Amino acid sequence: MLVRPADAGDWPDVWPFFREIVVAGETYAYPDDLASDTARDLWMAPPPDHCVVAVDDGVVVGSAKWGPNRPGRGAHVATASFMVDAAARGRGVGRRLGEHVLAAATEAGYTAMQFNAVVETNHAAVALWESLGFTVVGTVPEAFDHARHGRVGLHVMHRYL
Repeated sequence: MLVRPADAGDWPDVWPFFREIVVAGETYAYPDDLASDTARDLWMAPPPDHCVVAVDDGVVVGSAKWGPNRPGRGAHVATASFMVDAAARGRGVGRRLGEHVLAAATEAGYTAMQFNAVVETNHAAVALWESLGFTVVGTVPEAFDHARHGRVGLHVMHRYL
């Protein structure tokens, strides 16, 4: 599996699973009716943000975006977001993207990575991030309106690089 920088030509491959994940209402707080162009501008934001894709046998199976968590005095801490095509789940795509982003953020000079909104019922993601050295530093109660479970907490997760 290759993880490489995304380019504009990758968006048509990312958009279908991006849309499916958002509309499912279980992990991302993006609006359900997000247009493709608006979603692309959010996900493939310009520098200092970065966007990568995971490609397996020539097929884009996942994507991640990362960059500074906050501007200015918070820019030494990175943040990231990840999406994996449902058809590729369970094949290590999320782990590979996570490892790639952690290495890239370290190389770029960030001192830590913080995830601001990991849905507490997303057990697979929480377990993955914990296995990569993240800890839950707090949970905002009822901050996410889950499509199936109603209001659930959002974990803030952190790891030094």
